[in-house]
Amino acid sequence: MKKTIACAFAVITVSVGVSAYVSAQAPDDQAAPVYGVKLPEGYRDWKLVSVAQENGQNNDIRAILGNEIAIKAYRENIRPFPDGAIIARLAWRYESSPRNDTVFPAPQSFVAGPPTNVQISVKDSKRYAGTAGWGYGQFENGLPTKNVAAVQSCFACHAKLEKLEAKADYVFTHYSH
Repeated sequence: MKKTIACAFAVITVSVGVSAYVSAQAPDDQAAPVYGVKLPEGYRDWKLVSVAQENGQNNDIRAILGNEIAIKAYRENIRPFPDGAIIARLAWRYESSPRNDTVFPAPQSFVAGPPTNVQISVKDSKRYAGTAGWGYGQFENGLPTKNVAAVQSCFACHAKLEKLEAKADYVFTHYSH
């Protein structure tokens, strides 16, 4: 039954002019568009690579986590990252904490507020050859962002970084010891 439905979807998709990427496979509600990246199982338990704060339009704080392959590459300064490395960026609104500030002599405490999104970068030099070996996905509330333009813009941003620092392998975050 599922094969018949998937096949019928492909015929409908092609006839209405949706991209070949979508028409060649059945839809996957858990995969981000363009690269097909999914939230990795257990990513919240990965080791910390670093933390970051983004001001301006983002106004968030972030924890950057890595799977075992990424952590080993970070610790041993291996670039380019080996295939199988996965980096997760978790972001939350950056908020002051009136509760914590009652303990301190002045307002000074800032904490993670509501989550904004999770971004995943997956290194697979064969599958993502067209984007320097990296595939990207963005997720909100555990579901992939279906905005194709937003996901496609990931590589463009990472490529700008590579022009500044070629040995970064398209990765913004440095390992914090």
